[in-house]
Amino acid sequence: MDKETLYYFEKAPVTKAVVHFAVPMMLGTSMNVIYSILNAYFLGTLHNTAMLTALALTLPLFAIIMALGNLIGMGSGTFISRLLGEKKYHDVKHVSSFAFYSSLILGLIVMAVGLPLIDSIVRDLGATPDSFKFTKEYVTIMLIGSPFVVLFFTLENIVRSEGEAITSMIGMVLSVVVNILLDALVIFGFHWGVIGVASATVISNLVASLYYAFHMGYRSQFLTVSVKWFMVTKDILSNVLKIGIPVFIMCIFLGAMSLIFNHFLVEYGDQAVAAYGISSRLLQFPEFILMGLCEGVVPLIAFSFTANKLRLKKTIGFTFKSIVALAAVFGIIVYLISDHLIGLFTNDPQLIEMGSFILHVTYLSLFITGMTSLFTGIFQATAQGTAALIMSIIQGITLIPVLVIANQMNGFHGVVWSLVIADAVAFLVGAIMLFVLRNKLQPELDSLVQ
Repeated sequence: MDKETLYYFEKAPVTKAVVHFAVPMMLGTSMNVIYSILNAYFLGTLHNTAMLTALALTLPLFAIIMALGNLIGMGSGTFISRLLGEKKYHDVKHVSSFAFYSSLILGLIVMAVGLPLIDSIVRDLGATPDSFKFTKEYVTIMLIGSPFVVLFFTLENIVRSEGEAITSMIGMVLSVVVNILLDALVIFGFHWGVIGVASATVISNLVASLYYAFHMGYRSQFLTVSVKWFMVTKDILSNVLKIGIPVFIMCIFLGAMSLIFNHFLVEYGDQAVAAYGISSRLLQFPEFILMGLCEGVVPLIAFSFTANKLRLKKTIGFTFKSIVALAAVFGIIVYLISDHLIGLFTNDPQLIEMGSFILHVTYLSLFITGMTSLFTGIFQATAQGTAALIMSIIQGITLIPVLVIANQMNGFHGVVWSLVIADAVAFLVGAIMLFVLRNKLQPELDSLVQ
């Protein structure tokens, strides 16, 4: 950690520090959404609804692979930030080496387990006869490339935890640029369709992972990829898993919710699934901007939690105000041009109508999802494992019964509205737990003010 990074952790005005840590993450996550949208756009140019359906159906699988990366990455990353706040620099090397090799091993396990079961996986994802072939193609490539995808999500978190927000952003942007260039090449040049899009995603994650590994091995003062620092201890496992498991469960629930949601949508035809696939990717842009803000400040919150509680309080307050402002701006934009946004991907009138409706409804919960991301980030950064675990499961637990009831009562419209209801419940539960945490920390904050 250089002097400039330490300055932002310890001494910079809170507004300036939040901007330093969050803006690169917001830019990086928005770029990731852009290439997710472009994946759908490039396939959309082939005017094949079954391909778009396959892309939507594979979201749960990608969520699971991403979950494994976040299991190690978020757990190790928040631990590293706390260790830096305590100036335990020697331990950081052990944790970063553990994270690097553990993520590779997890990715290899996914590949070894998944490939023999690929037909069952594709059926469980909800593929229809029309979309089965394309879904299987995407799943096959993603399973083969899973070690690199897991590693990418792990290392992005590790690099950011050290305070290297710009380096983290460069890696994400590099992944996006490579993906976009390869998408254009494989779709328009090689005519590979779904296989090409999946291959582009895997290769782009590999390139970014190599960039992060180079930084950790040759530029970072504390992080390392050297196997000689690899160590598995009770302290490392407990601290990594305490936060990593709730993050993993949250990602799994997101994948499971997407899977369950797709199964309900299949009842209303491939157009409904494709419409959700398109609208959810458009929704990801503002959602990931807000998530980038919340995830970007996690290292600052974790560092401040062990080093400066008053700075912790100010950081959370400024982040809250930023979420409100961004949610309002994005909400206005989508309500003005939703039809035009969906029309970029398809000329099917039914798809445009369904996609526009989904956008209008799901954008109502944009502020809510932003706040739940902040709650979760606070609990992760402050090592509140139980609260983080509750946040991970509450939305999924709520969504399933709401989906069943809403589907019976109001059909397709009810299925879409169930997402907003589940988000609202998660927000209320998170707000209550944050209030409890605030009361726990208040005596210490009062003593600091005095």
